[in-house]
Amino acid sequence: MHINDIDTPSVLIDLDRVEANLKRAQDYADTHDLPLRPHVKTHKLSEMAQKQVALGAIGITCQKIGEATAMADGGLTDIFLPYNIIGTSKLDRLVDLHARVTLSVTADSTDTVAGYAARFGAAKPLNVLVECDTGAGRCGVQSPEETVELAQQINDAPGLTFGGLMTYPPRGNIAQADAWLHKAKAALESAGLPPKVISSGGTPDMYRAAEGTATTEYRPGTYIYSDRMQVAFGVGTLDDCALTVKATVVSRPNVNRAVIDSGSKALAADAVPAPYTGYGHLVEYPNAVIIALSEEHAVVDLSACVDKPLIGDTVRVIPNHACVVTNLFDMVYLVRGDTVEREAKITSRGNMR
Repeated sequence: MHINDIDTPSVLIDLDRVEANLKRAQDYADTHDLPLRPHVKTHKLSEMAQKQVALGAIGITCQKIGEATAMADGGLTDIFLPYNIIGTSKLDRLVDLHARVTLSVTADSTDTVAGYAARFGAAKPLNVLVECDTGAGRCGVQSPEETVELAQQINDAPGLTFGGLMTYPPRGNIAQADAWLHKAKAALESAGLPPKVISSGGTPDMYRAAEGTATTEYRPGTYIYSDRMQVAFGVGTLDDCALTVKATVVSRPNVNRAVIDSGSKALAADAVPAPYTGYGHLVEYPNAVIIALSEEHAVVDLSACVDKPLIGDTVRVIPNHACVVTNLFDMVYLVRGDTVEREAKITSRGNMR
């Protein structure tokens, strides 16, 4: 099957670029003796997760129980869920998943820890890491002192094991996060609770991750596909972007405007940092700008283009944020060059619970 035979809108995944991105990251990790535990939120494909593990990743990261369960169904056996699991139904599902795989979770409150402790027993305790807010301002305990208090609560619960620390650090400020984690580590060691794992992550700082000397594992996600956002952050170039949305020009209302059939339901609506503008990069028309999205349409400004597409022409769009695009489609096409190797059903698409 040739890519020209694919109807639109559709997602194409360039396997040569995927493999190059994975190798680059794994080579960096191996050089710096920094184990990778990649986040599957970007690809949501168990076969891609298997590729990552085969290259050397120590396991995977999932954000929700549904996503983790789908990955377990796909043969993944070592899963980290860096999320506060709250509520009876979710804890029931967590117990079931824990029986199937090697599982770790996080907590940043006594409420979350109490919920875990009430459901897990000494026969197979649940591994729990304390989530730390090292500057990103999302979840996490707010000080090394709080870290010790929560770690002690975890350690005292018969059905739980204190596994260490986890953070989603502020982009571009490795030193700040590292200093925070070193202080927490020292406080824990003084309390007789040395952390076995200190887990950090984020693709934007992937190739500086070794500067975080407290970190013992790293959780990149978007690196497998990359996107315009990562390019704007300085992670590679547009030539590294493996995911594109194939779209068709459905209207040319005037000489400088085109409309394609991939709106917010195909491209998402994330903004991209400077120097980039618009809602995606048209590979065939690099000077075009996607200036507006509605649900089923993207409006393209062609005023800076010498050559301009006609109605019926197809284009490939590098999205601003690949992770969101993956969750908008049921399947993707895996391609090499212009040849479609196969279709792949997105394993954990829509598993947000």
